[in-house]
Amino acid sequence: MGKRGKHHALAFKNNPRFEVAGICTRDVARLAKAATELGVSRTSNDPLAIAKEIRPDIFCFCTPPQVRLDLIQAGIDSGAKLIAYERPMAMSTNEAMDIRKRVRAAGVKTVVSHQHRYGKHYQKVKEIIASDAIGRVHTVYGHAVGWMLHICSHLVDYMRWYNGNARAEWVMGQASGRSKLADNHPSPDYLGGFIQFENGVRGIIECGAGAPNVPEVDYWWRKNRIGAQGTEGFAEVLTGGGWRAVTRNQQGAVSGDGCMSYDLDMPPYIDDIARWLDNDAQVHPCNGENAYGGFEIIMGLLRSVVQRGQIKLPLSPGKPELGAIAKVLPASVFVSDEVNKREYCAS
Repeated sequence: MGKRGKHHALAFKNNPRFEVAGICTRDVARLAKAATELGVSRTSNDPLAIAKEIRPDIFCFCTPPQVRLDLIQAGIDSGAKLIAYERPMAMSTNEAMDIRKRVRAAGVKTVVSHQHRYGKHYQKVKEIIASDAIGRVHTVYGHAVGWMLHICSHLVDYMRWYNGNARAEWVMGQASGRSKLADNHPSPDYLGGFIQFENGVRGIIECGAGAPNVPEVDYWWRKNRIGAQGTEGFAEVLTGGGWRAVTRNQQGAVSGDGCMSYDLDMPPYIDDIARWLDNDAQVHPCNGENAYGGFEIIMGLLRSVVQRGQIKLPLSPGKPELGAIAKVLPASVFVSDEVNKREYCAS
């Protein structure tokens, strides 16, 4: 029942297809306040107990990334048809594989919150790319000043979306800076890398202290740029600053507005959950298999930092990546812009 949990609860409550049957959080005061605001009578401080008691159709949880596997199992044990949860999907490849194995065996659908794709500016860029207006796509890219476990799965998800959800063949990455390893979303301060997709498209990604600023956007957490370059032009979205493109059909650049908004992005995200539950063929765009494809890229980049070379995908089980990277990560980091100095321990 933190910020994201309440976003989900309100979106379910406001959708006529759903009823919020119960809520849970460890904070007693927060729980009481949320129960009043949501008009929910069944509350608990124990997610395992309330899931077992209510046996919901959907088990939704919004927690820091360290809490995944036990809650996935609680959703499975509750008999839920679908489990919805926050990104990133796991803390390691091993954990992501375990989650994937358990939900597949149980026949439970999963959805991971990459809801930015419902923004009109994200949709416009997808429309331009899909229309062939920029020609053959050869490069997709994404960068953000936020650190990896907060932002990177968003970047990869939308890069893959703009590239037709092609799978990656190999990745290579580098990283620096240790200050954010102590964060509740532990990450290198800066991660950058390359992705080779099966369809020949190249991906370029940067996340954190050394990533370029997006000066068109004021709010720090929305300084994210994702786009595609083609043989006839380009199209890109700024999370907090609309979209822009140059296409073969235009004399110069075109642009439009749009900004990340939970109030606008969450309702269609929830609508697609209802559609998927109604019809197996209407797979949710943020489904767990798609999230796994993006998460594997991120963990591959971390393995590349440790192993100092290209990493072939799909990944096999291995040492937990964040533990492995902590042993080799340089402490210093250089920031790309003054805007990042307040967030990172710059050299």
